[in-house]
Amino acid sequence: MADGPALPLFAWLSPAFPVGAFAYSHGVEWAVETGQVKDAASALDWIGDVLRDGSGRNDAILLAMAHRATLAGDDAALAEAAELAVALQPSRERCLEATAQGNAFVAAARASWPTPALDRLAACWPGDVCYPVALGVVAAGHGVAPRATLEAFLLAFVANLVSAAVRLGPLGQNDGQRIVAALMADVREVAHSGETAGPDDLGGSAFRSDIASLRHETQYSRLFRS
Repeated sequence: MADGPALPLFAWLSPAFPVGAFAYSHGVEWAVETGQVKDAASALDWIGDVLRDGSGRNDAILLAMAHRATLAGDDAALAEAAELAVALQPSRERCLEATAQGNAFVAAARASWPTPALDRLAACWPGDVCYPVALGVVAAGHGVAPRATLEAFLLAFVANLVSAAVRLGPLGQNDGQRIVAALMADVREVAHSGETAGPDDLGGSAFRSDIASLRHETQYSRLFRS
């Protein structure tokens, strides 16, 4: 089952899947406002740090935990992953970003990609569901391999931050695609290391990104919800 086809990931992580990812910048908007992200080079540095040393890495671990717990039928481990995912959000807006997308993913998957795994999740965790946990559960329920799920999720994460930076103006479309290409090896590495990681491996050092999410809450003029 864990070696199932990856094709559904193209649908689940498509911009057409109704999770509203386009509405969130993950703090990039504040970084642009303050000049910390001002061109392609600084955008690459910022997004790469978040991917390798911040929420990208943690989300990969949480996704893998949820995937493993779902396959094993371990409700306690699944509830732990769901609870940790919410508890680790560093700000109100980042919590909104993670849970709004996660809850939307669960609702859309129930409607169009149903799986008993979602019933198990609801039974063991009654609260809000963060996006990586929701994807991990649904992917496991449909037999999609964890490595493919992690790589696709992290690539979509990078692409969404790049899209936010492009829409905010400091870089163009071609620069944005060069950033995605430059981070491809990092996506694979974070997916590889996250696949077998557990709760003790959670943690990060992308503090400026966390601070950006806090500062964005009171930013005067905003396009994004985070």
